[in-house]
Amino acid sequence: MLLASSRIEDLTIEYTQCEVSAPTGVFGEIPAEYYTFNFNTPSTVKPQWMYTVDPNESDPAEAGQCHVQFEIPQNIKPPIYYFYRLKDFYANHRRFVKSFSEDQLNGKDASENTIKNTIGQNCQPLSTDENGTKIYPCGLIANSLFNDTFTPLQAVNGSGTDYLMTNKGISWSKDKDRFKKTVYNASQIVPPPNWVKRFPQGYNDTNIPDISEWPEFQNWMHPAGLPDFSKIILRNDGDVLQKGVYETVVGLHWPVRGFSGHKYIYISTRSVIGGRNPFLGISWVVVGGLCLVLSLAFMIVSLLKPRKVGDSSLLSWNKEKVN
Repeated sequence: MLLASSRIEDLTIEYTQCEVSAPTGVFGEIPAEYYTFNFNTPSTVKPQWMYTVDPNESDPAEAGQCHVQFEIPQNIKPPIYYFYRLKDFYANHRRFVKSFSEDQLNGKDASENTIKNTIGQNCQPLSTDENGTKIYPCGLIANSLFNDTFTPLQAVNGSGTDYLMTNKGISWSKDKDRFKKTVYNASQIVPPPNWVKRFPQGYNDTNIPDISEWPEFQNWMHPAGLPDFSKIILRNDGDVLQKGVYETVVGLHWPVRGFSGHKYIYISTRSVIGGRNPFLGISWVVVGGLCLVLSLAFMIVSLLKPRKVGDSSLLSWNKEKVN
């Protein structure tokens, strides 16, 4: 069977409203405004979703799961990338972007004064807890870590085969030089406030996160410059994604409705010119068009009302020669 061409192929499905709009315990069609498909072969199966509650989750606020089913209409050659996408989350706010400690990320024993007062190292307002114990990792960026969970693609009813994916290699290669295992011990630090579910009893000598081995965290610590952005969570670089219907399960932990945000799953290939990202191309076209308009305007002005050429004989050095 022929594989897909070098054209970028992808699908985007919004799951923001899954908890309130999807049927509970049974699959139903996802409204058309919540998804877009870009495949060489049109999909004949409409995507579906189902809301369930994880019986192993003790907190009702985070027990929700969104099961999403969709069709891959033809075999697609690797690499295959699985992203989450956020919309209307302003990670480019100045106070948010500056709130982290580079020394902590480098694994150093950053002092309280360093993470509170040093330029470029200021974690305020999340440097220490109410007892004065240092937060690790400190700052607003780490505290807001995106923590929805995603399963690899599972074939539905024997349609296709389960597609294994990994988080290995999803972070930037240079991050291995930036993110180091901390030298703090458990008595010196506490987790960020929003990490209480992950560390309900705080840190001990065995559970302090090794951020050098945590690619999802590393990706999150690169704040996006725009309010709409994607970050990779899984990938497969060697296996063909077979035609079929697949399901992925999203654990709903990261709230967005409080700030009218949106969450998506985004699965994509790449072409020789990279992934699908129209912003840069649109920017170039707009700037190029503006430059063209301005150049035409200057040319018309120059033709209709040219500048008077000065009399070179009046230049001081020419007048001196005459004298």
